[in-house]
Amino acid sequence: MDRDEKKLTGREPGKQTAHRRRRRSRPKNKSAVKGRRSRGAQSAKARKRAGFDIISTTVLIVAVCVFVFSLYQLVMMLVPYYTGSEEYDAIKEYAITEGSDGEGFRVDFDALLQENPDTVAWIRFDEPSVISYPVVKSADNKEYLTKSFSANDNKLGTIFVDMRCSSDFSDRNTLVYGHNLRVSGRMFSKLLEYEDQSFYEENPYFYIYTPDGKVRTYTIFAASVVDETADNYNITYASDADFEEYLQLCKSSSLYDTGVEVNAQSRIVSLSTCTNGAETERFLVQGVLTAED
Repeated sequence: MDRDEKKLTGREPGKQTAHRRRRRSRPKNKSAVKGRRSRGAQSAKARKRAGFDIISTTVLIVAVCVFVFSLYQLVMMLVPYYTGSEEYDAIKEYAITEGSDGEGFRVDFDALLQENPDTVAWIRFDEPSVISYPVVKSADNKEYLTKSFSANDNKLGTIFVDMRCSSDFSDRNTLVYGHNLRVSGRMFSKLLEYEDQSFYEENPYFYIYTPDGKVRTYTIFAASVVDETADNYNITYASDADFEEYLQLCKSSSLYDTGVEVNAQSRIVSLSTCTNGAETERFLVQGVLTAED
């Protein structure tokens, strides 16, 4: 039997059984391969996930850094507005007295001159009431652009008279400058309220107080948007006729007709600030002296 079996199969019986065992063991080897492949795939996914986590963490850190830096920049931008406003509020505390109804407005020029010898006046509006500040005059027109009344470096600057004008407001035209600030509404920012004729009609006056004890009331006769090089900034007039021509120029360039009369004998104050438009564009509010006490 063993010999015949060998003839038919070419294998001895024991070897045939071993061969069958080897064939039966092959499925187990396939499972092992699949397991190794599965573990390899999982390892690759883990590596991809780790790489993604690193990128996400890096992006988050960069975003946080950008946010913190932007916040720092914002704070640094706003701090001068806050400190400048605090300073001018403190000046009002020690230099100004007035009744509860707004009457009896008094300026302590002795205190102001002790703080800053460049003091020449105080300017005040009923509205916008935020415009109530000391006025200075320097040897140039740059110093007080970035210098506060108390000599601190500050973007609010100080309200100042043009260096070419007299300090006592006796000129035919006294130019006064102040910043228009995009934040805080301080200095001459609210002067732009006079672009609206109805606002002008409700608030046509402003007041200049000087160390000699005088209180000058000015009635606004023109509110104009002009270029910084416009003839509206001319303060030199060869004759009465030249001055009258200048006054007519100012009235004709005004945003609206105020109906206020001006002539060769007028004494005016021109308040200048920037607009929110072109860099060289200016807003000019001009008042004529109508009372002096």
